[in-house]
Amino acid sequence: MNLALKDIRHGLFRFVLTCFGLGLLMTVVLSMIGIYNGLVADALAVVKAPAADVWVVESGTKGPFAEASNIPLTTRDAVARMPGVAQAGAINFQNIEASHAGASLRLYVIGYEPGHPGGPQRIAEGRGIGTSHFELVADRKAGLLTGETIRLGRNRFTVVGLVEGAMNAGGDPAVYITLADAMALQTELDPAAQRVQAARGAVSVKSASVAAVIARVAPGADVELLTATVRQWKHLAALTQAEQEDILVSSVVDLARRQIGLFLGILLSVSAVVIALIIYTMTMEKLKQIATLKLIGAPDRTIIGLIVQQALILGASGWGIGLVLILTVKDYFPRRVVLEPFNVMVLAGIIFAVCIAASGLGVRAAMKVDPATALGT
Repeated sequence: MNLALKDIRHGLFRFVLTCFGLGLLMTVVLSMIGIYNGLVADALAVVKAPAADVWVVESGTKGPFAEASNIPLTTRDAVARMPGVAQAGAINFQNIEASHAGASLRLYVIGYEPGHPGGPQRIAEGRGIGTSHFELVADRKAGLLTGETIRLGRNRFTVVGLVEGAMNAGGDPAVYITLADAMALQTELDPAAQRVQAARGAVSVKSASVAAVIARVAPGADVELLTATVRQWKHLAALTQAEQEDILVSSVVDLARRQIGLFLGILLSVSAVVIALIIYTMTMEKLKQIATLKLIGAPDRTIIGLIVQQALILGASGWGIGLVLILTVKDYFPRRVVLEPFNVMVLAGIIFAVCIAASGLGVRAAMKVDPATALGT
């Protein structure tokens, strides 16, 4: 006979309710872990998307994500001619507000040159951009469907394809358009502003500058040598892919990442205290039953097994309920929630350790119980 299961069946409703409450707490813990991972994943999504080896940016800046960077479009041809470069492409980034279906959308517009690095690597639905103007590929999170049109600036763009996981550090979904359209969108003026410029005699000239030039090196080429060569040009700087990712994590999202990490640490501490308190309270409520077991000659290992097994069942149930709940609702979060198997197993290990430690407090109290207590009123 398993005394732990017998005792659970005796107060089944209360135990199930306790497990569910603990499961909700574990859901919050897992959601914070997922949000923390998602924040880093979103920040790195755009920089990883082009599969570049080298980022060429404006001298004195840390790239197009941490600071504003403007370099001549002709830089792409100069980089493409360098030894060891297999492909090079110019790229632009900008945040815009657009209206669609009566709602306001905040989008991260990426302009790239079709046929050159910078565009989406995999299309989840539809096709890639096939014309020079007025087509776009959007991330699913934007809520756009293939075949729909959306106004960006003064022009309407047709959605021809959808991708997944393309966002910026702020969680804004990305849309890809041609570099020519992106440059026009970045520099265009509304009609009233154009009339003012014309009255002043100013000439409207589209800026031929881009945020960065990305390069993919040929097999066997030395990336470090290539970046060192580019850095010798006075008006340019170069970053490897690893350096660009480090800047994003350590600079752009560092404050938010640390704040979420601190809150997660506090939440884990609170969860440990709650679990310990629940298990200790469950043990204290059974002191008279434990005294009875001692009175009839039950060995200590039976009493210890009762407490430890109930603690582990409680912890495992809460962990399981929390995991099921977060997997069910994580796609409804405004920001991406990324749960890795490693994170889930680490949390399971933490809960196991907390349950063992908490049951140790209960065992200590149970071992001090006088068997004569069972005879009291």
